[in-house]
Amino acid sequence: MTGAPETGLRVLVAPDCFGDSLTAVEAAQAIAVGWQQARPGDDLTLAPQSDGGPGFVGVLASRLGELHHLRVPGPLQDEVDAEWVYEPASGTAYIECAQACGLALLDGPPTVDTALAAHTRGVGRLVEAALAAGATRIVVGLGGSGSTDGGRGMVEELGGLDAARERLAGVELIAASDVEHPLLGTMGAAHVFGPQKGADARTVGVLEDRLAAWADELDRVAGRPVRAEPGAGAAGGLGAALLALGARRESGAAIIAEHTHLGADVAAAELILTGEGRFDDQSLHGKVVSALANGARERRTPVLVLAGQVTLADTALRSAGIAGAFSLSDFAGSVQKAIDDAANQLAGLAYRAASELAVSEPGGAPGGDPDPGRGTGKTRE
Repeated sequence: MTGAPETGLRVLVAPDCFGDSLTAVEAAQAIAVGWQQARPGDDLTLAPQSDGGPGFVGVLASRLGELHHLRVPGPLQDEVDAEWVYEPASGTAYIECAQACGLALLDGPPTVDTALAAHTRGVGRLVEAALAAGATRIVVGLGGSGSTDGGRGMVEELGGLDAARERLAGVELIAASDVEHPLLGTMGAAHVFGPQKGADARTVGVLEDRLAAWADELDRVAGRPVRAEPGAGAAGGLGAALLALGARRESGAAIIAEHTHLGADVAAAELILTGEGRFDDQSLHGKVVSALANGARERRTPVLVLAGQVTLADTALRSAGIAGAFSLSDFAGSVQKAIDDAANQLAGLAYRAASELAVSEPGGAPGGDPDPGRGTGKTRE
């Protein structure tokens, strides 16, 4: 390191959540703690982000107002406490499907049985609450689900397909997701995401058959083949049900960016810190990290990624406009420690990244060490 500049940098701290270990809000706070211990002169702006998955509601609540709490059916038998946000001025309700059917709500690791049984009834209960509050616009964040029921549970909770469409008539319905997968096929909900939810090869086939039969009903009520539309496979096919009920798909990251005024924050920043649970190829396609890198590219603002695990090569980082990536699991010494002690380990990783940072001038690219990941436990492909 060549030494910190006399005047501190304007640093934007804008991470996504770190899986089930840290919410985006908690991750931003941990990064800020570690960074400022190493560079107390920097001016930090905390702007936690989300792409519609876990933490979507929490990030919005940090900017829009208080959370509402509701007891809803969880993904299996037990009820769970779910949170959602309502903004009366705009008549907009923000719902996060992971609050009701999230993978983290399963009683233990996912299994074949939970893959088959998990449902989305709780999402329907949240939609009902939004309607009762007078919402004229309902935004449903998709991601982190433990279910692959195609949204059937949500629809049944709303009284069935025809009744649900009638109840939502006149309501602007938005499926907030950056997932572009269709409902069926090798790139669909069962094949791509089913194994993450406990499904073995035979169970994937069962889920696929169930979704195919359900898709016939969804296509009928929608009057078009929603099964093939981008985002239909999001959240175990919940995206398809929302599309059939009249929703349009929008980028979850873009929705958060709009409501957290991310564009202004990026424009003011001289350095951007972001992160997520796993930094891989998917991160570069519509996720929070790619959105930040794209926004920073034209201003030549350096972007550093602090992630639970990093699986991208240097060439991929450079082409994406990422100045450096730092692996939390390698810094902690194991994946388990990175999970169990996530906040402290992330603060420590931020401290190390800040300590090794060398900036030629405010707004310049990190200098000094030609490999920003060297010595930080960066995982090479």
